[in-house]
Amino acid sequence: MNAETPVDVLVIGAGPAGAAAAALSRQRGLSVRVLEKTRFPRFSIGESLLPQCLGLLQEAGMLAAVERFGFQYKDGAQIARGSRKVDFVFSHKISAGHDYAYEVTRADFDQILIDEAQRQGAEVRYEHEITAAAFDAQGATLAVRDAAGRESRHRARFVFDASGFGRILPRLLGLDVPADFPVRSSLFMHVEDRIAEADFDRNKIRVAIHPQHEDVWYWLIPFSQGRASVGVVAEDAFLQRYSGNATERWRALIDEEPGLKRMLRHARPLWPQAREIRGYASAVSRMHGPHYALLGNAGKFLDPVFSSGVTIALKSASLAVPLACRELGGETVDWEAEFTQPLMLGVDTFQGYVETWYEGALQTIMFSPRRPQRVYELLCSVLAGYAWDPANPYVGQSGRRLRALAQTIRAEEADAARIAH
Repeated sequence: MNAETPVDVLVIGAGPAGAAAAALSRQRGLSVRVLEKTRFPRFSIGESLLPQCLGLLQEAGMLAAVERFGFQYKDGAQIARGSRKVDFVFSHKISAGHDYAYEVTRADFDQILIDEAQRQGAEVRYEHEITAAAFDAQGATLAVRDAAGRESRHRARFVFDASGFGRILPRLLGLDVPADFPVRSSLFMHVEDRIAEADFDRNKIRVAIHPQHEDVWYWLIPFSQGRASVGVVAEDAFLQRYSGNATERWRALIDEEPGLKRMLRHARPLWPQAREIRGYASAVSRMHGPHYALLGNAGKFLDPVFSSGVTIALKSASLAVPLACRELGGETVDWEAEFTQPLMLGVDTFQGYVETWYEGALQTIMFSPRRPQRVYELLCSVLAGYAWDPANPYVGQSGRRLRALAQTIRAEEADAARIAH
């Protein structure tokens, strides 16, 4: 087995978390090698960015390249159920930072980011699979196999696992634990959407709720050049009720949401078959260990409903890299207090929103005319990705506050209905 030149930092995975970690490490003068299992460009789901991402991309020196590409501009989200619609416009947020984002084809977006990391001096190797990992007092040794079957040994002083759903270190080190969410799955397709409706706003992601099942929802993510990503998310058992191949099941589910059925009546599929992801929620027993940290989906993935994945991935890199740099410089770092706890503030915030979304409490708040304007602005901030803003009372233990507000709104609506009758 060939021994490669040692590096300061080895990054597993070339997605957004890995690219950002590589670039931020290079900015601090560290030698960096990125090992990616696949060949880029490659497809990935998670196409709707949040404004918080742009500040994190700017920190990593990547924003200018992203903005040059010409991705679809995004200024908010529309939530719809039947005839009820509410627009959450990012410019109404209270948190400082960007008030717009982009809808991105991830093959292009991820390629831009890793190319920028490489431009900043990171070494990137594609089609390199990690087969084993061993840690000692000085760092890590990773066993690697390339596409031709050649095996090599890579030595690093610190490892960032940004392997996404591959979850390399959690799998190799036995860190996986059951996720605290029901098993949900998604069926999705890219289409040439051919949407002609005047009330359709291409600058917003559209999230629609199933007419009969409030825990089943759809995404419509407009891309530039008249294309879109269209998917449905539900508990796996619900999706398995539908017969046929993936495309037939996807089409049947789309036709159950009147707005999507109408908007996509002339759409043309761009793939031979719809695609399916099953059971994507994940969690780990710890986010760090001696000489390693888990970034993005390699650590915890919640649910796609609020497009939080890329934001959490970039935030994890932003928090972890300065700590690794300090540790490599000889300092003692409290990773739990300085990495896990700060990161989990935002993760817990999003988790509260996800839980109350599926319970119906958040939907009650979103659609109610009794929702205070200030609450709308606070929700806009979190939906824009600013889930780490301590000035926002709906950050942190958000689920408790959202449930309490929904209960108050429901009681007020019940009182009003009694008075009316």
